[in-house]
Amino acid sequence: HVQLVESGGGSVQAGGSLRLSCEYSGYDGSSYCLGWFRQGLGKEREGVAAIDSDGGTTYGDPVKGRFTISEDNAKTTMYLQMNSLSSEDTGMYYCAAVFGNRCGSRSTALGQSDYYYWGQGTQVTVS
Repeated sequence: HVQLVESGGGSVQAGGSLRLSCEYSGYDGSSYCLGWFRQGLGKEREGVAAIDSDGGTTYGDPVKGRFTISEDNAKTTMYLQMNSLSSEDTGMYYCAAVFGNRCGSRSTALGQSDYYYWGQGTQVTVS
């Protein structure tokens, strides 16, 4: 039974930093794609970043150079380090996973359609 649990959201002033975590369990294979998505109030959900099972990373244009996606060595937790936050980064952040497949193209990695498992979300508010 696959589970994804996000944590680390909160309120921060513009220019500050937050680190989100996503603990995942229930899969022990070697091929997967993990992603972070966000949805602001009144906005569509958008892909933020993705990491492949071989360590390759992909970022959405709004967060390039500010956010870093990573995974722990135990392959149980994914992180999103967010720096230089602005009000535009406010929203609910979700982690998502697809197991048995790698991320593929950039558009696939940052698109929602291939992700099968989703966390419950964690709120990030930047003021």
